[in-house]
Amino acid sequence: MQIILLSGGSGTRLWPLSNDARSKQFLRLLPVENSEERESMVQRVVRQIREAGLDAPMTVATSVTQQDSIISQLGQGVSIVTEPSRRDTFPAICLASEFLSKVKNCSPDEVVVVMPCDPFTELGYFKAIAEMEKAVTAGVADLVLMGIRPTYPSAKYGYVLPGDELSDDALTVCRFVEKPDVPTAEKLISEGAFWNGGVFAFRLGYLTKIAERYVSYPSFDEIRAHYADFPKISFDYEVAEKADSVAVIPFAGEWRDLGTWNTLTDELRHHTYGNVTVDGSGQNTHIINELDIPLMCIGTSNLVVAASPDGILVTEKGRSEDIKAYADKLKNRPMYEERRWGFYKVIDFVEFPDGFCALTKQLTLNPGASISYQEHQCRDEVWTFIDGSGEMVLDGMRLNVHRGDTFRIMKGQKHTLRAGEKPLTFIEVQTGNNLVESDIIRYPFEWEAGE
Repeated sequence: MQIILLSGGSGTRLWPLSNDARSKQFLRLLPVENSEERESMVQRVVRQIREAGLDAPMTVATSVTQQDSIISQLGQGVSIVTEPSRRDTFPAICLASEFLSKVKNCSPDEVVVVMPCDPFTELGYFKAIAEMEKAVTAGVADLVLMGIRPTYPSAKYGYVLPGDELSDDALTVCRFVEKPDVPTAEKLISEGAFWNGGVFAFRLGYLTKIAERYVSYPSFDEIRAHYADFPKISFDYEVAEKADSVAVIPFAGEWRDLGTWNTLTDELRHHTYGNVTVDGSGQNTHIINELDIPLMCIGTSNLVVAASPDGILVTEKGRSEDIKAYADKLKNRPMYEERRWGFYKVIDFVEFPDGFCALTKQLTLNPGASISYQEHQCRDEVWTFIDGSGEMVLDGMRLNVHRGDTFRIMKGQKHTLRAGEKPLTFIEVQTGNNLVESDIIRYPFEWEAGE
């Protein structure tokens, strides 16, 4: 079996902690059982997959902007397929399936399970996935999906109406209903309908044949280059609702979408995180502060207060679902990002009347991690090292760096940096007239083993 994890989303529902590069599934807030550590939604799902005994390779289908966050949080234990552009779940699943076929050389008979990377659920969910694999292997149906037993009539989810039994665990699918209003949802639940949990199982060849109706090339790189030829449509609309042979396997355990502050805070172990002071008189308020400056709340009740480099949020918990409509109007660049080498946060940005700009970042490289060998065409940089030690290469010259060292990197100068045995933190000040992340040209460079 192969598992495809879908990682997408713009992250605005959990603003300001989440953004285009750091969607909700990457927020390290969830408590780890029997530990004081915290993990993200995607880390929790991957851990549960392994604890459930699903010994299957995992491939994450995601956007380019989330690739570094996935590497940072999951390491090298998963494969990653990046979409050249966002085109909904059908093309994303097609691209990942073609990767399994043409890069991983998986057999057309290999069973593939596609699932979201961020459900808040229990181990029984993954046992249901194992049953889905068995159903596909046994030929119960070409396409098998998971039906979540509803706990309330929701207008946020699609519904699957089951029919006759096909096996001990699988039922036929009579019809799909996409996100009905609440009265219709109530009626559907009374008729035995399930929520569509977005989990699908099929043989690899089943999906690649469908993909080839739109994009058919001998190599994966050619398919990816023609990604825009896939229709921008969901997998449900394009495949599930058109399938001649489709079954559903029920799951009746805990399953929730922690997509708003109201639902996420229900699962947090503590009410305050970061540099926070409270007087203890308030009730049911969660305060999360990722800034270095103190955050004080006196007598607050039923609120979410969240502060990050991207902004500050104060909302009644019952109004947290309204955040997306306002956050979508904010067009600021992400002010915090995880990268494969560590993370950075923007400290300050200023644009002067003549168009000259200055951007100040604090960056931390993980022990032994390095950035690419690169140059910039539109900006100069000044690096001031404030903690740790490492090695820098500037136009081919190797330099040891320590706390207190400062270097100026001019436009066109090639440079790279590697941390030593401890994290390496430095302040970067960019200056120029076009300070964008895309102003980077990378060059091949290999740190020699044992250096």
